[in-house]
Amino acid sequence: MRFPVRVKHRKAEAVIYGQSTSYAFYRLAYRAGGKRVVRSFSTYGEAKREAEKAVRELAQGNQTLALSPKEATDALAIRDALDAFRRETGRTITALQAVTSYLDAAKLLPPGHNLADAVRGYLRTVAVVRPKPLAEAVAEFIAARAPKAVAQPGKRPALHPTYVKDTTRWLNELATMFPGHHVSDLTKDHLNRYIASHAKLSPKSRNDRRGTLRLFLRWCVRNDYLSPSHRLLEADGLSKEALDTAPIDYYRPGELRALLEGAPDQMRAVIALQGLAGLRLEEVMRLDWRDVFGIPGHVEVSSSKSKTRQRRLVEICPALAQWLEPYGGTEGKVWMQTLSGFVQALAALRQSLKNPSRRNGLRHGFVTFHYALHANENLTASLAGNTPAMVHAHYKGLATKKEAEAWFAVTPERPANVVALPAVAAL
Repeated sequence: MRFPVRVKHRKAEAVIYGQSTSYAFYRLAYRAGGKRVVRSFSTYGEAKREAEKAVRELAQGNQTLALSPKEATDALAIRDALDAFRRETGRTITALQAVTSYLDAAKLLPPGHNLADAVRGYLRTVAVVRPKPLAEAVAEFIAARAPKAVAQPGKRPALHPTYVKDTTRWLNELATMFPGHHVSDLTKDHLNRYIASHAKLSPKSRNDRRGTLRLFLRWCVRNDYLSPSHRLLEADGLSKEALDTAPIDYYRPGELRALLEGAPDQMRAVIALQGLAGLRLEEVMRLDWRDVFGIPGHVEVSSSKSKTRQRRLVEICPALAQWLEPYGGTEGKVWMQTLSGFVQALAALRQSLKNPSRRNGLRHGFVTFHYALHANENLTASLAGNTPAMVHAHYKGLATKKEAEAWFAVTPERPANVVALPAVAAL
């Protein structure tokens, strides 16, 4: 027999080399898995049988012939490890995926660092999103904010009760609109649909709801109910709308006089403090008479009673001093009823006098005429608890100095006798 002997099957080929004086074995050689494999046999028959088996398997695409016994043992161990991983996690990955993923990660690690330790360190710094039903998250958010709407003795609540009530209603609407959803299920489309369902509201009302949604989504991120990379805030529905900018409207001097002279005793003081001191209605509602008369010549708006939570002193002009003079010695709240009670009473008074409705007309009147009189936005802003930029942008050029002088010349035509009033039950 002449060697080498070539054994073929289809396109696969193996070569058997005969014995030599220096090597007393028959050698079988073939290529598998991109490398040359050589095996030795003591008899030609064994080499021939293995060669025929090898070429058949190679023709069928089997590349395991390239594995050494140790490599084959390792491959079986890898198979068992991947099977155990599948049973523990429910996830299936191939040996190729496992090896390439490990090698990619190992390249990024400095020498001497373990991949498992690196992953554990990473997980300690990354929030794992927890599944949370939307309705439960809303209820939890509302419960966390409720105590902030309760005033502590001598202090204002951190959040206005009406604001908390409104945000509660709006978020409950969201949860009701998407029942059975988890927070992590929310998409931009959900938020767009929610805002679109309030198309009949004013832009300001929709913007208020947008602000509440942003607040809620940020809270969900902090509590790991939502991924920090959620991008829901990019929803078109959450884009802030431009407001309908109506021109500043304010009462005229004659209308202010009519309101002051036609108002009942306690109500007259509230009107005077708004129109002649520029206080916001909510600020007046928080005042005690000691805030009015405690510092001679000034109304004190403490940080706990100011909208901006910044203390300010408002100088009492001569006209205001005359309207307030009858209340000297009065104790208790400047207004003893509710905010809505005053609003209703003012509306009734205005209608009886046939005065037009002017939103925030008393405070707007003060700011408008004070700036027209002094031409100093810094001074006007400091008294009104506003910013000079706001005064300059919205109140400049609305009135003449002569009109301003007439506003601050609205004084009582005759002294009024005011008796300290007992507490009145809230309306």
